[in-house]
Amino acid sequence: MVRSVPMQPVLFRNTRLFAPAAEDGATPPTDVLVENGRIAAIGPQPRRDGQHVIEGNGNLLLPGLVNGHFHSSVTHMKGSLDSLPLELFMLYESPASEVLRPTPREAYLRTMLGALEMLRCGTTAVQDDAFFVPHPTPDVIDAVCQAYVDCGIRATVALDQPDLAELDKLPYLRDLLPPPLRDVAARLPEFDRHALLQCYRHLIERWHGAADQRLRAAVSCSAPQRVSAAYLDDLMTLSATHNLPFYAHMLETRLQRVFGQRCLGGRSLVQLAADRGLLSPRLNVIHAIWVDDADLDLIADAGAVIAHNPISNLRLGSGVMPFRRMRDRGIPICLGSDEAIADDAINMWAVAKAAGLVHNIADADHAAWPRAGEILDCLLAGGARAMGPQDRLGAVAVGQLADLVLLDLDTLAFTPLNDLRRQLVYCENGSSVVLTMVAGRIVYADGQVTTVDERAIRAEARSLFTERRGALAAARAEAGAVLPYYQAMYRLALDVDVGMHRWVGG
Repeated sequence: MVRSVPMQPVLFRNTRLFAPAAEDGATPPTDVLVENGRIAAIGPQPRRDGQHVIEGNGNLLLPGLVNGHFHSSVTHMKGSLDSLPLELFMLYESPASEVLRPTPREAYLRTMLGALEMLRCGTTAVQDDAFFVPHPTPDVIDAVCQAYVDCGIRATVALDQPDLAELDKLPYLRDLLPPPLRDVAARLPEFDRHALLQCYRHLIERWHGAADQRLRAAVSCSAPQRVSAAYLDDLMTLSATHNLPFYAHMLETRLQRVFGQRCLGGRSLVQLAADRGLLSPRLNVIHAIWVDDADLDLIADAGAVIAHNPISNLRLGSGVMPFRRMRDRGIPICLGSDEAIADDAINMWAVAKAAGLVHNIADADHAAWPRAGEILDCLLAGGARAMGPQDRLGAVAVGQLADLVLLDLDTLAFTPLNDLRRQLVYCENGSSVVLTMVAGRIVYADGQVTTVDERAIRAEARSLFTERRGALAAARAEAGAVLPYYQAMYRLALDVDVGMHRWVGG
């Protein structure tokens, strides 16, 4: 078990504190004392020997941002692909080819690249639904977790790995694929649920609670239609036994709604999850775009969280999530970047702005459009709720974990300061972040991540992943053989009436 060493107390002097209930969104300037990884006191504080004093100069101290949904496995592929529907995009994003099996060092570097970008922009916590090509191994799991430990971010890590054959996950393909390709798509993964459970045991036994609880485990079924009933039961048992968040992509695309109509006897994926006992307060329902009112009632009654990924949804043309109907039901919402290849950045300020804008063109009633305060609630409190320890994250208050961000208010984003909440959502892009703290440790300051040698990591990543481009190109060429059949599947699904519309335009 990795343990951190005691840290020097930190005193923030003369800082305004983000306060959602305050009229202008912040307190008057005050002091904040951080000791042993937590906020120990708020209010005027004497300076004592041994403290590290940070002069706030009236700037803003707010809770660290939470990236509520992320896949670290393709951080090194940002900008690699044109926009495509998810089911076509995945053919090229991560073809299940042995030549793409990462070395532990590759897994470490791609995870570290994402973490560094997040820390620089004030994201202090991330939920990593990590997937592995062709399947996870203990040494690669260790590399991902070690990267998070080394950089200092707070992370919850799951293993996103299906155990069903491709033909069982998608509609129409059984009839569309010619026999040789159909036989390949019908094969069960060689790495079965028993091997996957061994990997989960390794993750939990070695890494859950590491770095003084900064690193924790979660579980993932990827999506309920992508796993066997037996494996889903195994994962639900793990989640309940260890009180772990459970990640499941549901109704991200219109085609997934059609899958329910054609392959599940008319049930939606949310209804399938309910029938299998998956819905619970531990569940993160990822995307939830093509949901109907019955689906939302099930999610609300279960106390589950929805992870909203607006930039990824735009990049892949998945549609616009029904934000207001979720908020009206009291469903907690967190915000996520999704993987870098579907966002091309890992900047939660950009995600928040997209969330604050895209729903304005999904409803003609402007009273239903999100307000800046609601978006900040999703970004901070919603993210904390999704991660589980919602009583310890997401607020600047005594007793909370000291995951904090100091923003310079003397920047163009806040000049003049007209409305703090709106300018946080619509104006800030991460350039005002002057300090990032996780669990009381300063991990970014003076324009540098303090925990690792960023320059050396970037140089190594450029060299290593440039060498791997040939293997990726070869794997994508192989995946191209089935592209016409996936395109035909997509077109067939478009002809099915699903009773709702989630795209903007005529």
